[in-house]
Amino acid sequence: MWHTVEIRARGRTDSLSALSGDAATQLAGDLHSFINTHLFGLIATEKDRLHEVDERLRELTEGNRQYLAQVDLGRAVAEVPGAAAAALSHPLLNPDMIPAGLKASLPASFAMITDPGVRHAYNEAFVRSEFIKFQSFFDDLDRRSFSNQQREACIRLEDNNLLVASAGSGKSATMVGKVAYVLDKQLYRPDEILLLAFNRNAADELRTRIAAQLQVAEDALECRVTTFHALGRGIIEEVEGRPPQLANWVDHPAGETRVIEAIIQNLVESDPEFARMWAELLVVHPKADIPIEVFDGEADYRRYVSDTLGKGSATIGSLSAVIVKSLQEKKIANWLWLHSVAFEYERQIDDGSVRHLHPDFYYPQTETVHEHFALDADGCSPLADYANHAENKRQAYRRNEIDFFETTSAQASDETLLSTLESELVRRSIPVERKSYAEITKALDPVVIKHYHQLISTCLKHIRASHLTLDILLERAKTLHDKERAKLFARLVWAITQGYSRKLEETRRIDFDSMIADAVQLVESGRYRSPYSLILVDKFQDISEPRANLVKALKQQKAFSKVFAVGDDWQSIYRFAGSDITIFTRFEANFGTSWQGRLEQTYRCNQLIAETAAKFVQRNPEQIKKSVRSTRPAVSRSIRVIPIDDKRDKPDFAVACQRLLERLDGALGGIANRWRDEKRDKLKVLVLWRYNVLDPFEGRPPSFANIEVAGLSFHRAKGLEADYTVLLDVSEGNYGVPSRIEDDELLNLVIPRPETFAYAEERRLFYVALTRASRGVYMLTNRRQPSRYIKELCEIAGDEVRFETVEGAELSQCPACLVGQLVERRNEDGSKFRGCNQFPDCKHTEPKSVVRRR
Repeated sequence: MWHTVEIRARGRTDSLSALSGDAATQLAGDLHSFINTHLFGLIATEKDRLHEVDERLRELTEGNRQYLAQVDLGRAVAEVPGAAAAALSHPLLNPDMIPAGLKASLPASFAMITDPGVRHAYNEAFVRSEFIKFQSFFDDLDRRSFSNQQREACIRLEDNNLLVASAGSGKSATMVGKVAYVLDKQLYRPDEILLLAFNRNAADELRTRIAAQLQVAEDALECRVTTFHALGRGIIEEVEGRPPQLANWVDHPAGETRVIEAIIQNLVESDPEFARMWAELLVVHPKADIPIEVFDGEADYRRYVSDTLGKGSATIGSLSAVIVKSLQEKKIANWLWLHSVAFEYERQIDDGSVRHLHPDFYYPQTETVHEHFALDADGCSPLADYANHAENKRQAYRRNEIDFFETTSAQASDETLLSTLESELVRRSIPVERKSYAEITKALDPVVIKHYHQLISTCLKHIRASHLTLDILLERAKTLHDKERAKLFARLVWAITQGYSRKLEETRRIDFDSMIADAVQLVESGRYRSPYSLILVDKFQDISEPRANLVKALKQQKAFSKVFAVGDDWQSIYRFAGSDITIFTRFEANFGTSWQGRLEQTYRCNQLIAETAAKFVQRNPEQIKKSVRSTRPAVSRSIRVIPIDDKRDKPDFAVACQRLLERLDGALGGIANRWRDEKRDKLKVLVLWRYNVLDPFEGRPPSFANIEVAGLSFHRAKGLEADYTVLLDVSEGNYGVPSRIEDDELLNLVIPRPETFAYAEERRLFYVALTRASRGVYMLTNRRQPSRYIKELCEIAGDEVRFETVEGAELSQCPACLVGQLVERRNEDGSKFRGCNQFPDCKHTEPKSVVRRR
């Protein structure tokens, strides 16, 4: 809604808020001009001191001792006393603005400061020489030989550095190598180096590997390797003399969820208006009503609105067990169920002619007919001849003197649909009585409630971190497609956030995000003095705004410090935990001028899986581009799709998974001489699922002779690797792949730069699942509802994607839709032909005599 210009100086930070975008840009530009004019004046008045600066610069460049970042030059210059040197080392000095006369009077060595091309040429030559000088060092580092990209990442050290890595490309090894290299070069003391990880296990692993590389005991390691949480706690304890009082739920994996559930329950019981809104959100608004024009096509829209796609037709279920034809009709049906209103859907009515009427809703108590017309405010419809059809229905009801009222899509758009419905029912004295909360929660799919709890948890973090207000949330709600749902959710999540904050205040405790925010304040105010000159951050794609603020505060407080961040934006899958991918993808905008490197060689997946997965995730143009190369050659047809028949509308993935594992165990046992050695007697298999309700093992994976099986969710699999993976239920659906409920537009209420690519995070999550395996991936899918992602993989990898039965028999893939199988069918005359089993979505047919060879 507005912009802020922030000015940080020694010991103070000033913020000028409530500016328009143009005013903020103008102010920032004016400040830069003013500061540089002042700096140039200081340089001009002390030209006699510049020869000392010249000596310092020559010491750096002629010795070819180190890579030169802008801050390295600034540090060398700052060692010279006087105002001119201070001006030359100022972080806001802009060489492009130096007056020509002043520039011409500077010694030749000053070109390193005033001409970026000179420094760039020096650094390129330096990197080439270091490759040769440190060849043996990098040939055996962290028990491996580094790739050229890893070596370059260790050598380069700009003010800010982002290493964009691929899955399985040696990110952690590169961090170990970076520390070893800068210590070997004596660029930093060990106690000046800080490494930050997102969890304790990752920090412990990094600490162990660095200590082993440096050949010191872990408890003697002087570099600090820690988590963001431990760092924040340590900063507060050092300044205040005691550790922060953390809420008793923060260390429990499900602690926050339970607190949120308790707050909601308390509000439901104590606040009738909250209870009304909460029930309406859960029952009437389980999914956003988004117009068809937003989607890529009718098929994509149909996938979104439907609950199932059984037998080839989309169905939209309601809580009253009625199948309706649109999300707006579902909204009406669910509202009627919530308020205990008896109705019949599309009841047949005789209008006195040869044709019968089928009104959308019929209320037997008053024999009232209710039509919901897909008409806009002008009475028009995107459907051909629909307006005439609606008018004919109106006339028929009048002709037969049938009590009738209508609602329209226009009312859904202007948020008057449900109020109109209620007033029409009340006018007819039809009882409207809301069901109890217990009845509602008993009838709802638990995943709907879980989805909203997760949304609230995510939004709560962003609201508190960004100091959002209810007015801001309601203003943003006006920009979403389903405005009524968005406003309702905004009011609810605001009340829950207030309750959460009160709970912290009443207990005089803080949560992790508050702790990090408090640590940031202590750093920015100068009460905490940072000893760190080099800050390395692991898994930077998971960074959140509070954590990014802590890194920035540490860097900005200590002069000439640097940041080296490592991560993979393709694996950014923790938006629900508060992470913001744009901090990664817009790294330079967030941290300043930077070098950006790549790690494109993977040591995990074979080339087929690596290349296919890379092309798949990069269909989102917002993802940073990389070309992935594997040290493992491609394994032909190592991506396999196994369609499972549905029984009672739900395929039994647990049974299919067990049969597949038995088959895989037997097959590997038959070729054990090819893989079994003294290092391993079993190959590892990960069975992965999108939601935990799919766990086929109920927490107890089976035991086999030749394979070691583990099962967990896509999210928990991040960072793990196996020989084979089995992905369960790679099918369309609300809780399928991609999950249609996760990419909820409600997140745009709190995320300042929302992603515009459809199911962006779901695509990254599937990429994570795909890239856990080195030898092969098996995808089990509902035969009637194969995921759109399977089709994309077929488009990318062609015949290298094999369709087969659980037993391994090859299936005949449809050449038209790519995800169906050709099956034998009969014409009315009894003749046989082959057709796609995805009919009517795919109408491909061919003579039975056609034989396809792959």
